[in-house]
Amino acid sequence: MPTYKAPLRDMKFLLNEVFNYPRHYQSLSNGENATPDIVDAILGECARFCEEVLSPLYQSGDEEGCKLENGEVTTPKGYKEAYQQYVTGGWQGLSAPEEVGGQGLPASIGLFKQEMMGTANWSFSMYPGLSLGAMNTIQLHGSEEQIATYLVPLTEGRWGGTMCLTEPQCGTDLGQVRTKAEPQADGSYKVTGTKIFISSGDHDLTENIVHIVLARLPDAPKGTRGISLFIVPKFLPDGNGGVGERNGVSCGSLEKKMGIKASATCVMNFDGATGFLIGPENEGLNCMFTFMNTARIGTAIQGVGPAELSYQWALEYARERRSMRALSGKKDPQHAADALIHHADVRRMLLTQKAVAEGGRAMLYYAARLADHMVAGHLEGDDKKAAAYDDKLGFLTPILKGFLTELGYESANLGMQVFGGHGYIREHGMEQIVRDTRIATLYEGTTGIQALDLLGRKVLLMTQGGAVREFTLKIANFARKQLTDKRMRPFALELLKLTAQWNLLTVRIMLAARKDRDLVSAAANDFLMFSGYVTMAYMWARMAAVAVDKLDNGGNDAAEFYNAKLATAEFYYDRLLPRAQAHATSMLSPTRNLMQLEADHMAFTA
Repeated sequence: MPTYKAPLRDMKFLLNEVFNYPRHYQSLSNGENATPDIVDAILGECARFCEEVLSPLYQSGDEEGCKLENGEVTTPKGYKEAYQQYVTGGWQGLSAPEEVGGQGLPASIGLFKQEMMGTANWSFSMYPGLSLGAMNTIQLHGSEEQIATYLVPLTEGRWGGTMCLTEPQCGTDLGQVRTKAEPQADGSYKVTGTKIFISSGDHDLTENIVHIVLARLPDAPKGTRGISLFIVPKFLPDGNGGVGERNGVSCGSLEKKMGIKASATCVMNFDGATGFLIGPENEGLNCMFTFMNTARIGTAIQGVGPAELSYQWALEYARERRSMRALSGKKDPQHAADALIHHADVRRMLLTQKAVAEGGRAMLYYAARLADHMVAGHLEGDDKKAAAYDDKLGFLTPILKGFLTELGYESANLGMQVFGGHGYIREHGMEQIVRDTRIATLYEGTTGIQALDLLGRKVLLMTQGGAVREFTLKIANFARKQLTDKRMRPFALELLKLTAQWNLLTVRIMLAARKDRDLVSAAANDFLMFSGYVTMAYMWARMAAVAVDKLDNGGNDAAEFYNAKLATAEFYYDRLLPRAQAHATSMLSPTRNLMQLEADHMAFTA
């Protein structure tokens, strides 16, 4: 199995030359310590940890999986030791406030860390990743006592965290949640119910696990308006920063899954467990969205990560494996056949992976700047600033999660295809990437749910198309500035057409949906994918513009690096971006072709 190599050159290209993170950090109230030297040191040390510690556990963890014995979950061999190194390195508190034991660095630095960890070993990265969401929720919505009790051990990594939403009778439709929370005389609650699909629900990596649980108070309103949020620890805190008696929380079973087998996905039973209300009564879903947005951005990494990992392994294989002769003539005459990389169709697959990995990384890093400003707004007590950047990020979140995970899964399959029959064999690791990546389009809201959130909620209901107009104006202003350079003109002209089309499509759907409410659901997936392709086109144009400038004026890397960026941008625009037009055509198709067939006539089996 090939090993993971952190793409530091590409990461630094985005950080220093495309998005100018050094200047960005200087503009943040919590960015003073994020100097270029510090950031470089963090990236380098994280790369070493991922390459030398996490990557070697990727395949062995899949082979062994997690085990449930006598009510306790154990992780695969090597995971406890790796997690201890993670804790010792202070990685969990990288972006947490200093007053709770963190390093106080901007949120984006934590995302760069998550990308490398997730690419090297997604199953491992989920354990600390779920804790980050719990930390954010408690920090923003917890009382002073809750922050003092839970945030320090979570920041140190001694305790882990989860989110407990889904139940057997409901998935995304959380209005059907049945878990009950009965108030007690001491101000606590007794939480009773069953939650399913709980990542990191139980494990042996931390001394305690803090569950963030959705439940209903007695006489709460029906539906989503009657859901509250609770902190339910595995062990009750002892008041001195340690753990006390065992709470009424247990793992009923481990899910038998297609992939991410080294990540413990649990059925969790709450049997009169002691819980503590976090946030206002019946507003748990609003508080949980802090957690969900964090989780969805994190899940978007699982689109970029597998594209990168599968590309690295497929590229190495394509350089070494020989089959037939290239149609344009012998490329390796000293051998009986040419390397796979000389065949145009193999190049198509490899370049698709490369374009998705690097374009997706740019989308993440673009969004990370918005997240930095949002967090800074919260830290400064500037609710207006935090809300403004939350809205900007909220528009991009479903695009990042939905589009990138769909293309990440496609890229993982392409890597397996490059290997041919060997890709189907477990020892080469390619089929594991496919299995592990499949979940990314499902959890934290399926692609369909992300699409409805984007079109139905963010675009139509909340902004009446304003979110699209604001973002496309930014793209169009960038594109106009590129028209004077003949190398950039093709990219710029295409972007200008696409921004106009994006707005026109939005208006047409908005008008048509007044007469046909099914149209929003029918068009949503195509609208999301169209939005994703245009957003990635914007990122590739920005990278191309920097490459052109550095080729003319000199940059941090060799000319070959910048020429490769330009070539990949051209590939994306010529080969992948045309897919957007198919989505544009499909989203305006009448709903009749979806809804006219009677449900009872979908199949005739008798």
